[in-house]
Amino acid sequence: MATPNGLRVPCPQAAVARALLFGLVLIQVAGVAGTTDVVVAYNITWKSTNFKTILEWEPKPINYVYTVQISPRLGNWKNKCFRTTNTECDVTDEIVKNVNETYLARVLSYPEDTSISTVEPPFANSPEFTPYLETNLGQPTIWSFEQVGTKLNVTVQDARTLVRADGKFLSLRDVFGKDLNYTLYYWKASSTGKKKATTNTNGFLIDVDKGENYCFHVQAVILSRRANQKSPESPIVCTSHEKGLATELFFIIGAVMLVIIIFIVVLSVTLHKCRKVRAGQSGKENMPLNAA
Repeated sequence: MATPNGLRVPCPQAAVARALLFGLVLIQVAGVAGTTDVVVAYNITWKSTNFKTILEWEPKPINYVYTVQISPRLGNWKNKCFRTTNTECDVTDEIVKNVNETYLARVLSYPEDTSISTVEPPFANSPEFTPYLETNLGQPTIWSFEQVGTKLNVTVQDARTLVRADGKFLSLRDVFGKDLNYTLYYWKASSTGKKKATTNTNGFLIDVDKGENYCFHVQAVILSRRANQKSPESPIVCTSHEKGLATELFFIIGAVMLVIIIFIVVLSVTLHKCRKVRAGQSGKENMPLNAA
């Protein structure tokens, strides 16, 4: 209702509503200010070789920290690397519990002083990860090799993993069984034409040309995989047929020289004794006869 001077009387209800609205805006601004410097993680990736597994992400935090959580697909979240300023987290001890399981991780971002924010921390999810299907195979090792005549025997050593069973660490063969194959690439040292042989065991026995040197390396393969099938190739090693012949020849020559030396020594001793005997006989003949 208008006053005689034409002025409006302020409504108490409207003033209260404006005050409440202003207070709500202040609360929202304060909450935003508490999380302004927190950045959500990105580029979250799994780095895994022979089941040794690291979760990596970006960026490097400034004035905030990260906590990593990991869970099986149908399991509960478990905290790892709590309130860290690193951008990686070793989750091996979780994934080796069941390498056939599919895992999900998430990286949560917290202000350094969590008391200034009561809202749920922002986070980012990783891609799903199944260790048995996705861990990279490490570089294999040639344990031993021997070339005898027309046969080349090569033995490959399985890498050890951090997967445990019955109180011991398992090898790749223990984990993958016959699913783990090795491919041997071999060629004559004097040529570049490669041949290959594959086995689901750890040994190769292949036919080669007698007297020829061969070079070779091996590669681990999981044929059942769609991706990450092959490992890096092992270092190249070569047989040395000439070296074997030289060693044998050295021993033969050494034995012959030893026989010759022994013969010379024996002959010298024999001749020396013969000279002494002859000298003694000649002295007796030249001595004058004693008077009777």
